[in-house]
Order: sequence, then structure tokens, then C-alpha cells
Amino acid sequence: MIRLVCVCLVLLVGAAPTLAQGFADPSIYADDDLFHGQREYTEDGRLIVDLELVFAVDVSASIDEMEALQQRQGHVQALADSDVISSIQAGGHGRIAVMYLEWADADFQRVVAPWTLIETEADALAFAATLAEANFISGRRTAIGAALSNSVDLIQSNNFQGVRRIIDLSGDGPQNAGPSLQDARLAAEAAEITINGISMQSERQHPFRPPVNIDVGRYFENHVIVGPRSFVLPSRTHEDFVEALRRKLIIEIAGLFPVEMTDKG
Repeated sequence: MIRLVCVCLVLLVGAAPTLAQGFADPSIYADDDLFHGQREYTEDGRLIVDLELVFAVDVSASIDEMEALQQRQGHVQALADSDVISSIQAGGHGRIAVMYLEWADADFQRVVAPWTLIETEADALAFAATLAEANFISGRRTAIGAALSNSVDLIQSNNFQGVRRIIDLSGDGPQNAGPSLQDARLAAEAAEITINGISMQSERQHPFRPPVNIDVGRYFENHVIVGPRSFVLPSRTHEDFVEALRRKLIIEIAGLFPVEMTDKG
């Protein structure tokens, strides 16, 4: 299992194709065969994609509204990044399916943006618009096990079949409520669904929230991620989060080993 990694930006940008650089108007390319390969379906009618990806995002009481909206903005920025779009279009099928889940308590599992097919920059921007228009609702406690179980169900019940299936879980603390995290993790592993993480170790402490006194990245490494290529990327600021997510998406979309993109200098 790949553990905490520090991805080198220079190597990352160099590793990604540049097909989508310089889009003036994404709609120009909407019907271009360059970006749309022939669609393939499973026997039961599910569209085959390179990746099924759930963004499972913490909105428990330890995450205030500003931080939650920054997470949404970070996903918007990362998905619309030209290197991310290039990686999508360079895949074997040239498309991925994504959805955005906000979670907190065991009974707080809110789909903010439903499953969406992304093939072009225009698709990514449409998904981003759905995120931007949704109201913010906060939960209370941190039920990571429930978030993972729900994410597995969302993957297994959709209309896509991914070559790879991944849950991207971001959060800033350990589980403190809900069903067994270990059971949820094992269920994902049994379903051959990878769990990757972005650990948010904020240095900005809210006066009315208890401090998080653990190494969140290490906790995610030991108790959350699973899968032969699973990994955690840490972030401390909004800028860190956006860049970590951008790097993470390119690794996941391209099916790379994170160690291949680690700075060896």
C-alpha cells in the first residue's frame, strides 16, 4: 500500500498530456471525435468509463461554512484544470463519472452533485455549476464509516462501470460516531474499490470547537485508505487543498502509482 506521499509539481505537469490546453470555447469541441470515442456498455447496459469517483467531503461541526465552501471551490478548480481534463481525455475510454457527497453524522449523507459523466471541459464546468448552486448544510459528528459505506453503495448502484473505482475522502479528524469504520473499509476492499484520502490539518482553530490533537494524515493512512495504490495527500491551507486534489485526480485518472511522481531530488 502506498503511504503518505509528496508529489512533485514539475514531474506531475510533465507527466500529463496537454491535449486540452488553450480551450477558448469548450462547446466548439462538443461533437468532435477527437474527444469522444465510441461508447461501450456492459451486458446490463452500464456505460464503461475509465474511472468511477466519489468525492466524499466532510462537513461535520469541525468544518465551518467557509472551509466547506472552500472544499467545493477546490473541487471545481481541480476538475476544470487543463491537465486534469487532458488526463480524462487521454484515458482508454476518454471519460470518467463523478459525484459529490457531503457527510457528517451517520444519518447525514447528502448528495450535492449526482453522478455526472465528464468527457470535456464543458462537462466539468457543468458539474462545477451544480456544486456552486447548492446550499450549505452542516452536520455535527464525524461518521467516516457511514460515509464510506454510503459511497460504496453509490458506486455499486449507478449506471456506470469503471475500469477503476475510487472513493476520495477528505476530512480533518478521526471517526467519533456511526458504524464501524473498519467494517466499511473491509467492504470497500472486498468490492475492489480503492479509498484515497486528503487529510486537512488546519492551523486555524475555531474558538468553539475542540482542537484536533492527532496527526490526521497518519490516522487516514492507518484507518481509512485501502487498496493496492491507495494514498493520502496532506493539506493545511486552501491552496494546499486545491493543489493536492489536482495532483490526486491526475494520479487517479491516469492510474499511476503515486511513487512514480514523487520528487526524487
